[in-house]
Amino acid sequence: MSSKASPAAILIHFSGMDRPGLTAALAHVLAAHDAAILDIGQAVVHESLSLGILIGVPSGESYTELKSALTADAERLGLRASFTTIAHGALDRWLHGVREQQFIITVLGRKITASHLARVSRILAGRQMNVSRIERLSHELSPTADSENACVELAASGDISREAAMRADFMAAAEELSIDIAFQHESIYRRNRRLFAFDMDSTLIQGEVIDELAKMAGVGEEVSKITEGAMRGDYGFDESFTRRVGLLEGLPAEQVYSLLDKIPLTPGAERLMRTLHLLGYKTAILSGGFNFFARNLQQRLGIDYVHSNELEIIDGKVTGRVIPPIVNGERKAFLLKEIVQKEGISLEQAVAVGDGANDIPMISLAGMGIAYRAKPRVRLQADHSIANLGLDGLLYLIGVRDRDLLEHESTPASRSQATVPRCAAL
Repeated sequence: MSSKASPAAILIHFSGMDRPGLTAALAHVLAAHDAAILDIGQAVVHESLSLGILIGVPSGESYTELKSALTADAERLGLRASFTTIAHGALDRWLHGVREQQFIITVLGRKITASHLARVSRILAGRQMNVSRIERLSHELSPTADSENACVELAASGDISREAAMRADFMAAAEELSIDIAFQHESIYRRNRRLFAFDMDSTLIQGEVIDELAKMAGVGEEVSKITEGAMRGDYGFDESFTRRVGLLEGLPAEQVYSLLDKIPLTPGAERLMRTLHLLGYKTAILSGGFNFFARNLQQRLGIDYVHSNELEIIDGKVTGRVIPPIVNGERKAFLLKEIVQKEGISLEQAVAVGDGANDIPMISLAGMGIAYRAKPRVRLQADHSIANLGLDGLLYLIGVRDRDLLEHESTPASRSQATVPRCAAL
């Protein structure tokens, strides 16, 4: 009896130019020899195939016959085949790795370069994280006439105790390289979010409605001073908001409504909403801004729920008051919980997106909180911070690939879907 330990498994690797029928032919040989498949993975990069199959060691002499048959078939198919024996210890380590915490790292920017990937992968290696998969989610990794978004998704596994340090590393790298790096746990919820809740001003639209109204009323500087004071912590949201609205007293209603055509949507907002509705997501605006603008967005983008402040207008003029309750940060969180309950989903399935301090309560409450082009304090509180792409870049965070949308974005009906009104508010 030989003292040499027998291998636990055999890793078979095939490589070559991809074409239809390769996997079927190789699987047929494995089936004919009754091979037990322990793991399998395949990737195609620019029509080049890499296929790995881990099999249990066959009993008796059948491995020799299987190896010969696979080698001959691979040669016939124009593939190269290699065989590596896996010792019991290595197999045990692999099985342990399967049970480790899985993470998803999403790298986003106008382009993704080798330097970006080198920095991200170096951070992972430095924290003893093992990368198991890399996938391009965008059409390209460099800007083209068709796309200005670039995204690569990496799957990695490792010790969860290193998460905080890794997040700090990624945040520093993202700021230095002018890209976005999102880091999240792989879980049953990641691809099963059901609700997106958005702040409005400076999130869905490129501006602050109250600031524009203040300019019209000739009180822009006064409103800015109150805003700055609130940011310093001189007073809370309700007080600062009430004081700013008070300065709008007497503004004609026609001037108020003229803003509907003057503040543009954030780039990517229409594509994001169209895609979310296509995928069956519910959407909500939870805003400390004004209802007249939020309702207009509801009609334009097909938003399901809208909650914002009602600017009081009597006899064609702004009274300088809002109709209670004020939608502040705490109320946004309350309303998010109310919508989640109404929809029969969990908070883990909700995504909250915002840019200001009054968005922090709902961002912290949601299963995925995203600071979008946000203030520093909000970026530190959120799970993810996105600053370099349009709003449609958020689709990458829920695993949507550009190629998944090609068919739906090529038809006029799909492009006009976002203009169809959906449900009313609670």
